[in-house]
Amino acid sequence: MASSSHDSIPVLPAPWTLKGTVYIFMMYMTSKDAATLSANPEFIYSPLEAKSSFSKDKLIGGLSMVQLIKYSESPVGPYDEMVVIPGYFEYEIEVTAKDGKVKTEKRKNLRCTRVFVSQEKTCWNGRNNWNVPKHLAHFDFVDLPNGGTRIVVHPLLPDASGQERIKSSTPFFATTFKPVSYSPSFPSSTDWSKYIGWDLGLVQPPLLAGEGEELAGTDKWCKIAAVESSKKTSLGWFDLKQRSESAERDPLLGGDQIENEEQEFEGYANFWPGLGRWRIGIKMEDTVVDFPVGEHWGPPS
Repeated sequence: MASSSHDSIPVLPAPWTLKGTVYIFMMYMTSKDAATLSANPEFIYSPLEAKSSFSKDKLIGGLSMVQLIKYSESPVGPYDEMVVIPGYFEYEIEVTAKDGKVKTEKRKNLRCTRVFVSQEKTCWNGRNNWNVPKHLAHFDFVDLPNGGTRIVVHPLLPDASGQERIKSSTPFFATTFKPVSYSPSFPSSTDWSKYIGWDLGLVQPPLLAGEGEELAGTDKWCKIAAVESSKKTSLGWFDLKQRSESAERDPLLGGDQIENEEQEFEGYANFWPGLGRWRIGIKMEDTVVDFPVGEHWGPPS
């Protein structure tokens, strides 16, 4: 599998088992919503993927979600992660028919298109193992007196030399999770989705290598079906109102310019187009996350 130089980063192939706390909220994307998102590739893709073939397939909508994860254990140690899954994408794959002939078939699957992580080891290995388009970011997880959690994600952008990463002046995402009072915890697992006919497997195109050593490139497609399971899941509300923290939004982050600190991000005031300020979601504590070996195949000829 193709990759960039990574002399200081250990190679840790799949499978991986991780433990941590997972925050999830979901949306349903209509075809109109999908067209709105597709018109702003700088929002759903990091710049490296936006300019590559990774972003060429059509977003058709359906289930979409955002996950925020604080891993306490993993093969690369503790780290934080944000995963954006905008919905289902159409793509082409070559299959062998019963008569032995190879034909091109259209399929659709979920895809994560923008992912931030807090350290280089998981960035390189996640890209290399499963085509997950990880990029570096600074995370703040702040526990609040009312039992809630404030989460802010600042991408780490290359400096003028291109060799170092600096914290962006404005966040890509910010939210406050507020637990529902007196709501009992319950067990949950993404593996249960198969019983209601949901295929939550991600199909990821090959990745273009970037300039940083953590930005591995790949040359094959990958399907990965991770499983997240928790015996202690609880309901809560996500406050999605986005507030600026500086006079201008960094151009590499996408989105519109803002005039002062008190204004919301124009267009996506609640992070996602058309979404209200409050969104019900879940917090999965003591979660076990299993990432199996992915299924790989070459691009259509």
